[in-house]
Amino acid sequence: MCCLFLSMVLIGPRFAFLLVWVFGDRVELIWDSWIWPLLLLLLLPWTGLAYVLMWSAAGGVSGWEWIVVALGVVADVASYSARAARREYGSRYA
Repeated sequence: MCCLFLSMVLIGPRFAFLLVWVFGDRVELIWDSWIWPLLLLLLLPWTGLAYVLMWSAAGGVSGWEWIVVALGVVADVASYSARAARREYGSRYA
C-alpha cells in the first residue's frame, strides 16, 4: 500500500500535467515554447500543474491563486526532501 501511495505521489502529478498538456490548450496559451513545460514536467510537476490550473486568460495568475502555486512548490520540495531523508536515515538505521 505504501509503494502504491508513493508511486501515485511521484507519478500522479506528472501524468496529470501531461494529460493537461496533450489534451488541453492552456499550456500552449501560457508558454510559447515546449521547453518550460517540459522542465516543469520533469523537475517541478506539482508547481507546473498548479500554475496551469490557476492560470486564466484574463490576467494569468493573480491574487489568492498564488497560494495554490506556492502549495505546489511546497509539495515539490517535500517530495524531493522526503526521498533524500529516506536515503540518509534509511542507510544509517538499516
